[in-house]
Amino acid sequence: MTDRYDVIIVGSGAGGGTLAHTLAPSGKKILLLERGDFLPRELKNWDSTAVFVDGRYISPDTWYDSDGQPFQPQVHYFVGGATKMYGAALYRLRPADFGEITFSDGLSPAWPLDYGDLEPYYTQAEWLYQVHGNHGEDPTEGPVSKQYPWPPVSHEPRIQQLADDLAAAGYHPFHAPCGILLDEDHRAASDCIRCAWVDGSPCLVHAKCDAEVIAVRPLLGLPNVTLLVGAEVSQLRTDPSGRVVTEVVVNRAGQQESYSADIVVLAAGAANTARICLRSASDTHRRGLANGSDQVGRNYMFHNSKAVAALGKEPNETVFQKTLGVNDFYLADGSRGPLGNIQMLGKSNPGAMKGEEPALTRLAPHWSLEEVARHSVDIWLTTEDLPKPDNRVTVDGNGNIHLAYEFTNAAETDGLYSELKTILNKTGLAAHHVLAKNFYMDMKIPIAGVAHQAGTCRFGADPLTSVADVNCKAHELDNLYFADASIFPSIGAVNPALTVMANAIRVGDHLAERLR
Repeated sequence: MTDRYDVIIVGSGAGGGTLAHTLAPSGKKILLLERGDFLPRELKNWDSTAVFVDGRYISPDTWYDSDGQPFQPQVHYFVGGATKMYGAALYRLRPADFGEITFSDGLSPAWPLDYGDLEPYYTQAEWLYQVHGNHGEDPTEGPVSKQYPWPPVSHEPRIQQLADDLAAAGYHPFHAPCGILLDEDHRAASDCIRCAWVDGSPCLVHAKCDAEVIAVRPLLGLPNVTLLVGAEVSQLRTDPSGRVVTEVVVNRAGQQESYSADIVVLAAGAANTARICLRSASDTHRRGLANGSDQVGRNYMFHNSKAVAALGKEPNETVFQKTLGVNDFYLADGSRGPLGNIQMLGKSNPGAMKGEEPALTRLAPHWSLEEVARHSVDIWLTTEDLPKPDNRVTVDGNGNIHLAYEFTNAAETDGLYSELKTILNKTGLAAHHVLAKNFYMDMKIPIAGVAHQAGTCRFGADPLTSVADVNCKAHELDNLYFADASIFPSIGAVNPALTVMANAIRVGDHLAERLR
């Protein structure tokens, strides 16, 4: 195996995997480094107790909060990165998300590019990741240059009823964009996926359009692409000037290895990308690599999210539930500020409920949880989290991640939840409840829920306030780039995966031109 490449990409998820897929046709020699291994295809992929109660696929990492208390982050290190466990909800940011937005707790800053700059890459990402949807249904979305490659996944009867009720009440439900390998002319969604596709579970039959299935697997066997698994990057070293990364130091199978390339790209996830930079401090980069601005690790975001199980009298026999979204409260309307996105969750089950909220459910007998799950309509609420400088990743002398974080926009989060309850009362769910009064079982995602982590190496025009430039190249280095959500100046209120994928294609086009 050679130790010299044209490009080294650290991380094989939505950013790194997509970038490798974009660059592979150039013929340049690419090394893709993945800390984990391939996620095993096994029946336990579909075992909710194994996934949610036992945490079978969660990394054994220990991180520390601002008080020094240890916690186990819900991170997953596999080929395909976090997308192996995501719900494949592939939303674009709204055009307004690229500008400044005022919230109760402060300002959401503008990006160094606008929606129009990213739109062609959104389209490419939607086609690469086989997104099913229907542009034009959601009145908050921006202009599009091309329709989705596949029509939307049809609603099953209970969700179609909900969509009809929402429309009758004056709302604007739309078909959620889903990354799924499905042709409904030949099979139904409920036949395609044996599991209920609960968010946070893997797909045994590779029907989920994740970065491994879509971006990485097609590269295996190409003569110019090398994938190394079990390869954790510990440090980047530079030349004496500090301007050029000359070595990528890797721990693999208990041994230290070193690789070099003309271009090095970090796409290890916001926390670990920042960790690598901070651990790479040197005489020329005393606060960490690319950290002359003291911005590396700062402005950590991960969304204010709520999972809600709304209970109705009638059973909900839906199998594939993630087909509906509502953005009526996403933008400000003059009487209130922006609140966020409402979308369906994967169908709940007793194992998932026990794993996600053990304190709430540990005293409930299994049969009662089965009945709750059978009658639940499961909904996900997302409110934008603000980038705050003191919400940050730091690293101790042993290389451990410390995450200081305080929630923002509680008023908007509560406002969105209040709007949801109004919606449910208008659509019959609250009137047909299991209990004797309105009942909503909700689960606020704690600090350990890092699936949507972003913002620790923000990009921007000013080297004093950002880490990377508009092409995602580190201001202070000539050959270091970023291709994950660490570059986000703000996070919006929809799932970040498609934006990461689109931006990785954009960075790939830039790098292909540079390498010519």
